Amino acid sequence: MFTLLLLCCAASAWAQNPPYKVENIELKMLTGDSCKLPSWGEKHILIFYVDPDRHKQNEAFTYELEENRRASSPKIESFGVLNLKDTKLPKGIIRSMAKKRTAKNRALVLSDENRTLSSSWNLGDCNNKFVLIFISKDGELLFVRKGELTEQDKQEFYALIEQYR
Repeated sequence: MFTLLLLCCAASAWAQNPPYKVENIELKMLTGDSCKLPSWGEKHILIFYVDPDRHKQNEAFTYELEENRRASSPKIESFGVLNLKDTKLPKGIIRSMAKKRTAKNRALVLSDENRTLSSSWNLGDCNNKFVLIFISKDGELLFVRKGELTEQDKQEFYALIEQYR
């Protein structure tokens, strides 16, 4: 029984369930320059935190989101963050590929070289996962899903995002 209690406590220490407050963090631009998250405190923030080893996870959803524009709003800043700590792929190649893609779609992509985002925000294990994150402009993490999104996850995301558009 004591062991079970310890395991439960340890698991909750690694991942926290929303909603809860988070702080702005420092990551890197694809150029290697340090930066804070854009529009922090000014807009709501939608982050696609992606392990490059699983960059195609939820690909249909991300294309759907680009096409239906349901998360597009002057009140929402959206961008990607590459989880470079957990990938086995060469970092330089990943940055180069990301630069080419962002040149086409003009999206902002940052890099997280030390699991700063996942550890600072108590997201738990994000290795081999696509992580969808939504934060209010007040710094409250309202939504996080890791891995392949279910239909229910998508519906919950869309319902939440509608409240902040």
